[in-house]
Amino acid sequence: MSPKTAILLLQMGGPDSLDAVEPFLLNLFTDRDIIKIGPAFLQPLIARFIVKRRAPRVMENYRQIGGKSPLREYTEAQAKALEERLGPDYRCFVAMRYWHPSTLEALAAIRKEGITKVIALSLYPHYSRATTGSSVNELKRVLQDAGVQFEVGYIDSFYNHPLYIQALAEKIESGLAGFGDRSQVELLFSAHSLPQSFIDDGDPYLSHIEETVRLVMERFSGVSYHLAFQSRAGPVKWLEPSTDEMLKHLASHGCKKMLMVPLSFVSDHIETLHEIDIEYGSEAHHLGIEDFRRTESLNSSPLFIDCLADLVMKGIKL
Repeated sequence: MSPKTAILLLQMGGPDSLDAVEPFLLNLFTDRDIIKIGPAFLQPLIARFIVKRRAPRVMENYRQIGGKSPLREYTEAQAKALEERLGPDYRCFVAMRYWHPSTLEALAAIRKEGITKVIALSLYPHYSRATTGSSVNELKRVLQDAGVQFEVGYIDSFYNHPLYIQALAEKIESGLAGFGDRSQVELLFSAHSLPQSFIDDGDPYLSHIEETVRLVMERFSGVSYHLAFQSRAGPVKWLEPSTDEMLKHLASHGCKKMLMVPLSFVSDHIETLHEIDIEYGSEAHHLGIEDFRRTESLNSSPLFIDCLADLVMKGIKL
């Protein structure tokens, strides 16, 4: 057995071609950790019906950003940078919840190298049972079915880690610098939404998001900021306000310059490259917001990689 430790980066994944959009969506809509559609035995059938209706529009969105999700490439670049940062005693692997490399494929690669000690590191900064919870549940299912003994530790959030906050602040500072007079800029944090019922049932996601915003804004005095939620889907009550509603509100109150900060996303993917850059960008200009920009995603920011390395080292000590 290898004395090395495997770091398993948990991420949602994305289709790597237009042909992969439909099976990717099917994997997502059949996951009862993220959405429960009818009784469990009927969910695959209902999910297939929903996906058939949604796939053409989603395929067009992916076509507009290059025909695939870049999430695998960004996550693998993070894994490579983290491995270099940690040194020779560590190997980094990637497990995508809804596409490839799957959790099963990642564990097979770890086993092939003879590594038995694993730290599962979620790349979702803010814990929710719909994101980190689902990825961890999938990992536990695969481990149980595999019949292979791994020593596994879990790092399930880092919403208040000083280096994560610093990495976000660095991107915001860079974004604000492009405007000149920052007092004229409205800063809009946009986080992935979640059904209100999750929060009512005790999911900590909203409190994690709010704490991140509070800690970041301690570093920016005199800057107006707001929090909203994007990517709603389905006829249930979602976290409010929605990002599109907040755009309308700010525009109606005279906002002409806006810097949007994607929150809960550490890498560029469909929700930054299309939903924010294309959809919200177009809507903002239509509403009269003359200068609409987005902060860069963290991707392989050295500060962000330092944050992940610190999480790993503290996880080892635990």
